[in-house]
Amino acid sequence: MITERFPRAARCDRIAPFHVMALVERAQALAAAGHDVIHLGVGEPDFATPPAIVEAGRAALSAGQTRYTPAIGIPALREAIAGFYQTRFGVTVSPERIVVTPGASGGLQLLMAAMVGPGDGVLLSDPGYPCNRHFVELVSATPQPLVLSAAAGWRIDPAAVAAAWQPHTRVAMFASPDNPTGNVLSREQIRGLAAVARERNGALIIDEIYQGLVYEQPAETALAVAPEALVLNSFSKYFGMTGWRLGWVVAPPALVPDLDRMAQNFFLSPSAPAQYAALAAFQPDTLAELERRRQVLAERRACLLEKLPAMGLKVVGNPAGAFYLYLDVSAVTDDSYAFSRALLEQAHVALTPGVDFGPGHQPSRYLRVAYTCDLPRLEEALARLSRFMETL
Repeated sequence: MITERFPRAARCDRIAPFHVMALVERAQALAAAGHDVIHLGVGEPDFATPPAIVEAGRAALSAGQTRYTPAIGIPALREAIAGFYQTRFGVTVSPERIVVTPGASGGLQLLMAAMVGPGDGVLLSDPGYPCNRHFVELVSATPQPLVLSAAAGWRIDPAAVAAAWQPHTRVAMFASPDNPTGNVLSREQIRGLAAVARERNGALIIDEIYQGLVYEQPAETALAVAPEALVLNSFSKYFGMTGWRLGWVVAPPALVPDLDRMAQNFFLSPSAPAQYAALAAFQPDTLAELERRRQVLAERRACLLEKLPAMGLKVVGNPAGAFYLYLDVSAVTDDSYAFSRALLEQAHVALTPGVDFGPGHQPSRYLRVAYTCDLPRLEEALARLSRFMETL
């Protein structure tokens, strides 16, 4: 007989579920019942992994590259990532600073485990990606939400970060481009944030997993203006490898041995086939395909930026990157979760309610749109949304 009594950690109650997943499950049920559901909720590109990467992965499997690798990645991939920083951004990064991880989530887990613990604080944006604060909770550190202002376009102000920094704060972590707002940090902001951390003997982490997906300026890295920053990145979003689960961290040399030791214990190693496949991500033909995809996303973004405001839905901030828009829907609802549920049931369009992105920024006013379907489907989603709003 299986007992229903078992030990349960208090963190289970502190780490909230993704509310959008309930909507995803309902969307899947509607689709299984024969309804045509348009998915604009989950943050996953609709493009398949580029063919050269797939072929490299297949070749690795055929060659028997299926054994454990070094815990922080095969040397060839660490060198290729370092080379990418040099050729794409003109930034010299030693391969010894590259830590390959099982997705950016694995990298964030390593960073939190190595850098903070009980009693330590980590500054995070609200709105912001929910899993970031959950990784802080995982190591019994304290998330310190920096509630951003919609009126200021969700801008992260270094002066506000300095004011929020407490004696127990050890790390400030922000994303550029950001999820859910699409905002991109300027060079001046990154310099200011790095100075705040440096003056307080703390650390700055910049999450750059959407780095290649920018539309109003060339892609940059925080390392160009803040070499001491820790950078988190991924093969998921820009490189189209979400299911391969592969990312990396650029860390100060002194921290790499700690990350290596944590990785040995937590993961043993990243996926071997995924690492060999990722070597093809930096080939010229692959990069050309990725640029074509970025241009496709830019067209979708332009469509939404033109048509959503005409429907009375305000795009908040300056969504110059990622593939998200964060909408103020307070003119039509005071409960964006209920709005999302009704839109899904009646119009079969799936969006993400603001409740997932932090409690402090009045999330019931906001919805996230992910432009991760082709333009005809996107236009159909807008038509359905317009008809739905006419019924309110």
